[in-house]
Amino acid sequence: MIGVVLVDDQALLRTGFRMILEAEPDIEVLGDAGDGESGVATVAATRPDVVLMDIRMPGVDGIEATARITRESPATRVLILTTFDLDEYVYAGLRAGASGFLLKDAPPAELLHAIRTVAAGDAVLAPGATRRLINRFIPALPSTAPSSPHPAQRLIAGLTDRERDVFTLVAAARSNREIAAELFVSEGTVKVHVSRVLTKLGLRDRVQAVVLAYEAGVVTPGTSGQSGSPATWGPPDPA
Repeated sequence: MIGVVLVDDQALLRTGFRMILEAEPDIEVLGDAGDGESGVATVAATRPDVVLMDIRMPGVDGIEATARITRESPATRVLILTTFDLDEYVYAGLRAGASGFLLKDAPPAELLHAIRTVAAGDAVLAPGATRRLINRFIPALPSTAPSSPHPAQRLIAGLTDRERDVFTLVAAARSNREIAAELFVSEGTVKVHVSRVLTKLGLRDRVQAVVLAYEAGVVTPGTSGQSGSPATWGPPDPA
């Protein structure tokens, strides 16, 4: 059973989501909240598998609430709900530890699939969103001065050559199948490497790998690791 908490300041929207979720035999709504502060408290009390989190709320917003939840309840996954495709807060939400985002007007089937995917430990992004996320938000990051390397550089340097190859291609939003074809290995081998990379770097999922790689300067906007072609994102791969 997948336990879910709804956090949104619109009561009507929470009611609609609850009706959709409670009709599913494998999903249970454990609680809901109308603001971030109450959402954090509800999560602490119920320990859900997944939180559907609005971004724009009075008081404690969805970004701060997400950061607190992922820090205090690391087993809980946060799926950000946004009204606009890639609004200005989405990148901040991913940095705060969210496992992805979904549009509020997504069809019920897409919402249910996203919840089950996130609960299984995978990341979820709205279709085509990763490339736009990279193109729109990553270039705005402040440059890392040579004298002040990113804190993760030492961890990245500790990866094996093959793991660094895989990490770079994951950061370029490649699927396991694409990585396997480029490195001439099996998809099963890629999956093992991805899991090891995430563990070594202390990352929750592939979305966090994308964010870290761009912040640390491993890859830059417009590149895709080793091939140089534009980055794209296919269906979510299991880590």
